[in-house]
Amino acid sequence: MTDVRRREFITVLGGVAAAWPLAAHAQQPAMPVVGFINAASARGSSDDAAAFGQGLKETGYAEGQNVVIEYHWLEGRYDDLPTVLAGLVRRQVSVIATPGSTVAGLAAKAATTTIPIVFGVAEDPVKLGLVASLARPGGNATGVNFFLNEAVAKRFGLLHDLVPGAVRLAVMVNPGNVASAEATLREVRKAAVAHGLEIRVLNASTSREIDAAFASMAREHIEALFVAPDGFFTSRRVQFAILAARNGIAAAYSNRTTVEAGGLMSYGTNIADMHRQVGVYVGRILKGANPADLPVVQPTKFEFVINLQTARALSLEVPSSLLLAADEVIE
Repeated sequence: MTDVRRREFITVLGGVAAAWPLAAHAQQPAMPVVGFINAASARGSSDDAAAFGQGLKETGYAEGQNVVIEYHWLEGRYDDLPTVLAGLVRRQVSVIATPGSTVAGLAAKAATTTIPIVFGVAEDPVKLGLVASLARPGGNATGVNFFLNEAVAKRFGLLHDLVPGAVRLAVMVNPGNVASAEATLREVRKAAVAHGLEIRVLNASTSREIDAAFASMAREHIEALFVAPDGFFTSRRVQFAILAARNGIAAAYSNRTTVEAGGLMSYGTNIADMHRQVGVYVGRILKGANPADLPVVQPTKFEFVINLQTARALSLEVPSSLLLAADEVIE
């Protein structure tokens, strides 16, 4: 073989070798894409995102390795939902996950009847129209019903037991989270009547409005606050804990993470575990499970958590009966 022919042969061989990785890459199937929608802010929700990822790992999926997660943190801006969902539906993502937001779950259900949806809602998903039944959802949606609204009356009673002398109480709701706001106000009003109390309703859907609500409570000498279940509120838990302490307000929350951040007390199901279960169902659907056949998960345990340090700072004497009833007392 002449030198010219040898150089030509080496050039062709090199080109073929260079093409091999490109061809192999082209043959790799695209990773499935999961659209994750949450009402909270990313900054305050790292634990929930990690729990969702843990659920995926339990079914053999790891973000960036064999699945792509597109996180859409609404930060309380529910008006952004139509745009977010339109983009996910247009691109035909593999699954839409809406943990912790009834508004997002309902919007996703209205946006598509074909893309699988895994929700996490506080209300009865059958009454909401998300599924035909808890045992056999029957459509393209399934998920977790975590019962926060059913715990409203019990949480109100526990707050009253902590501050039995309080006569000025407020309830804060996010008007953008219509289902939670309506259910909370309905149950709180019933409980307030049973205890012979009047309540002041405060609306907030941004961090500035939360500040304004606490300023209003300070002017009106509100002694106790009932915070409605809301993903955005939970992501602002440090803000709530600081403002409640600064203004001497005993506040009750639905999520233990707010108590861990310095809030007084919480009563409700474990929200991080709900995110984990949503991740598990997303993974099972990616493996081929049909959401119509995956029964809605319902947690069986409610957690009562008290921050004793915060109680002392508020000059509250926690009854021994409540300390014994608590699942956890944070010293």
